[in-house]
Amino acid sequence: MAKSNNPFRWFESSPELIRTVVMMYVRFPLSLCQVEDFLAECGVDICHETVPL
Repeated sequence: MAKSNNPFRWFESSPELIRTVVMMYVRFPLSLCQVEDFLAECGVDICHETVPL
């Protein structure tokens, strides 16, 4: 069995969603809870504890 190089292999959320959350957290002066609230308004259900920072 080949070893996976995917750094997101342990998370249930999609890599694109995690990258978006991290980009929003780094680019804008927002907390992870604020990013979670913003995404909830857009219909994305994710917990701020999911993001590996």
